[in-house]
Amino acid sequence: MIDLLTRWLQASPEAKASRAQSAVALYVAGHAVWTPRDYAALSRDGFQKNAVVHRAVRLVAEAAASLPLVLKRASAELADHPLLTLLARPNAREGGQRFLESVYGHLLVSGNAYVEAVQVEGAPRELHALRPDRMRVVPGADGWPAAYDYTVGSETIRFAQRSGEAVPPVLHLTLFHPADDHYGLSPMEAAATALDIHNAAGAWNKALLDNAARPSGALVVGGASLTEAQFDRLKGELEANYQGAANAGRPLLLEGGLDWKPLSLSPKDMDFVEAKAAAAREIALAFGVPPLLLGLSGDNTHANYAEANRAFYRQTVIPLVRRTAEALAHWLSPAYGETVSLTPDLDAIEALAEERESLWRRVSAATFLSEDEKREAVGYGRR
Repeated sequence: MIDLLTRWLQASPEAKASRAQSAVALYVAGHAVWTPRDYAALSRDGFQKNAVVHRAVRLVAEAAASLPLVLKRASAELADHPLLTLLARPNAREGGQRFLESVYGHLLVSGNAYVEAVQVEGAPRELHALRPDRMRVVPGADGWPAAYDYTVGSETIRFAQRSGEAVPPVLHLTLFHPADDHYGLSPMEAAATALDIHNAAGAWNKALLDNAARPSGALVVGGASLTEAQFDRLKGELEANYQGAANAGRPLLLEGGLDWKPLSLSPKDMDFVEAKAAAAREIALAFGVPPLLLGLSGDNTHANYAEANRAFYRQTVIPLVRRTAEALAHWLSPAYGETVSLTPDLDAIEALAEERESLWRRVSAATFLSEDEKREAVGYGRR
């Protein structure tokens, strides 16, 4: 015991500082054990191991990152600007779409996203998406973030937020959290219970398949009871020779006095499909993705795929892109000595083409509007 305590006290700082350690949930009969609500556990048990979460995150992140951004000064659209160049090629290793996909992915998995601006003579030259699990907010005396600590292993880098800087070194994007002043709430955390049910149902089905989709049965002892040594030997032989998919259907050889009583589950007891489908729909609901787009059956909310796709963009993708683009423009525009705005180009969304055509037709037929008013009504500036 003393040697174990000594080794624990002398552990390297790298092991102590690591926040990506695996967490193992042990399920005990009668007690529900839920996935810990931290970034490492949610990303591992959610995005990495659950197909519904993985597809929902990728669907939202890829759709949001592929939506073009329009830069405007007042109401005039700018086609050539250093900010557009920076967003198109934020750093030497990433293009603009891949960079934004990382930002949106971090937001969806952790509820937080951090973007670092590398500046040369006060002008941002590169943008980097930083991992949320390595970042920690350092509050100031007034409660607002005074700095951000980024820790990798035993090394910590502090990004101080100085009031005199035109562009702070780090932009912290969050999703709304009603009980936290600094960190956002991940949709995956809200769907963590459904996530655990979905994963547990899949694991249970796998265990049933490994055991021929039925419990192993019961051994009934006739006459005298087994001694502890006989019981342990019999249990070991059953585990070694009769469990698992490779031994499915293998005949059981019994000694005198033992009788085998097979047990089975009814089809109703074995039906975990509906439980998994209900949990999958809850996960899709938390991420704002229509179940129809994830290939989930049993959802009749949308009449068809096209309507579900329009609802997906209107209710999930566009609001996410707008608030992210607004934060980026507010953060970076002081470096260029002017106030500019970033907005998503809704005309580039294929799913909204029918709505856009209907709007143009109605506006074009409005004889009481001038030419400039019609342009403004459809999202264009005056001539």
